Amino acid sequence: MTASQKVNPSPSNSDLPIENAEQEIELSALWEGIRRRLPWILLTTALVTPAVYFWSKSQPDVYESSSSLVTAGTSGIPGAGESLVRASTLPEGTLQEALQGPVVMRDIIRRVAKTTALPQAVRQEISADLQKELQERELRTIELSSRLDLSANGIYTVTAKGPSAAAATVLADAAAQSLLNWDRGRALSSLKRAERSLRAQLAEVDRQLATEDLDEVDRQTLIAARANTQRNLAQTSIQTEGVAGSLELVAPAVEPLRPVAPRPTRNAVLAGLLTLLLGTGLAALRTVTDRTVRGEDDLLQLGFPVLGNIPRLRQRDIVMSGIVRAARAAGLYEAVGFLRVNLLSQLSERQGQRVMVTSTAPGEGKSSLTATLADGLASSGQRVLIIDADLRRGAQQEVWDKYEREHRWVQLCGEGGVRTFQEALRQPEHVQVMEAEANVHVLPAGPGLHDSLALLNRADLGTLLSRWSAGYDLVLIDSPPLLAIADGLVLGKHVDGVLLIAEEGRTSVQMVRQAIRRAQGSGLPMLGFILNKVSASSRDSYSYGYGYSPRKQGAQ
Repeated sequence: MTASQKVNPSPSNSDLPIENAEQEIELSALWEGIRRRLPWILLTTALVTPAVYFWSKSQPDVYESSSSLVTAGTSGIPGAGESLVRASTLPEGTLQEALQGPVVMRDIIRRVAKTTALPQAVRQEISADLQKELQERELRTIELSSRLDLSANGIYTVTAKGPSAAAATVLADAAAQSLLNWDRGRALSSLKRAERSLRAQLAEVDRQLATEDLDEVDRQTLIAARANTQRNLAQTSIQTEGVAGSLELVAPAVEPLRPVAPRPTRNAVLAGLLTLLLGTGLAALRTVTDRTVRGEDDLLQLGFPVLGNIPRLRQRDIVMSGIVRAARAAGLYEAVGFLRVNLLSQLSERQGQRVMVTSTAPGEGKSSLTATLADGLASSGQRVLIIDADLRRGAQQEVWDKYEREHRWVQLCGEGGVRTFQEALRQPEHVQVMEAEANVHVLPAGPGLHDSLALLNRADLGTLLSRWSAGYDLVLIDSPPLLAIADGLVLGKHVDGVLLIAEEGRTSVQMVRQAIRRAQGSGLPMLGFILNKVSASSRDSYSYGYGYSPRKQGAQ
């Protein structure tokens, strides 16, 4: 059931600022759009959540182990003199680049391939993954994180992932050891270069001493230089044995007790929340960008009243019972009642008034609504004639044939004659109409006609409609859509009022504006709008039920 339809837009509350009122309308429209799509959002969430859960549960286990390294600094050890040489402290980001480089990665792959703690298949799988990551320059199996101070001193953590606890531990230790060897190799390479330089100097001194034309002073000088070079070379050889890098191992890897992935419960909850938030965001975006008619407020701002809100019927009920009987059994009784009252309040009490029912485009329910409105008017004792003026695709014959009974034909004018609006325009003196229901007569459109405008453009069209309307309280003219063809503009000049139907969630506001401009440009007497196929969520707040509650004894 629906609430009373608005005939005129109600005045706004003067106590509220205009900005707040507009914001309230926009927020309510936003919530209404989200609520209308909420069942689909919840259904999608209910499908995605278990799907992600079972998918995650089917994934292989992933274990994670880590090893820690600390920067040792460059200060010497007391009493060791210059026998211990350390590499310089690494700038931030250097170790990460070294880990991604071929020297360290190939050393890790070699260590994994040589270990006996893992099965052959696991070693081959890990080696293949590391080789692929090396070529792609994107590490996923091994990760390096750091906690450094401003002097680039601190702790590095090497984290490795593997298909088993043992594999993760072996890989973490291999990565840490490879980084330590690379760091030590930096200092060792410097000493090797110094050793080669000293050997070259020693060879040059020996060459000069081998010449015979040296005087005694030069010979003694070269002998002293050779002794000094030999002493430096010996010192460099000693330092090579004691060279150390800037990193030291703090904590080797330990086998984890449980896998870190997959986590089906966590993944399912996150996927469900993400689907819910994404669906709500898309629904809000769709509502904000939606330019279709969503309610009465969208139509009232166009300057004409909304005479009725007609609920949407289930397609199954329409197929089984027909639109008129389905409307009687469903909640359309009250909605059509309000439409009937509001329509008659817009018209005078003169008999035979003609009302054209039209829409902006096909498929918005004008023919079904015309039949339903005629049945509602007839139930109040009024005689109604329906003229199906949609000569290209008339639908009134199909609407009333749903009853599967023989219709009686009554005389509209003359004796005998034609039984369609198309033929009535050609032979207007003898016309019969179909008695669809008590007090409801129908003049069907007839077979589809392409050149319908030429038939409607006759000088005495208004006179014919007046003659056919004489015996009825109200005549409803089912017109073609205003934006589809120009037939409705011709018919509208000979009626007392025009009702424009808009379908909720389908008819765009721009199309309604365009239809109004065409109607006003042709001088059509606009009465107002009918909002058709209103969803259940849009009319929940207007529901009204019947009930009886006896007063208790002694109640005040």
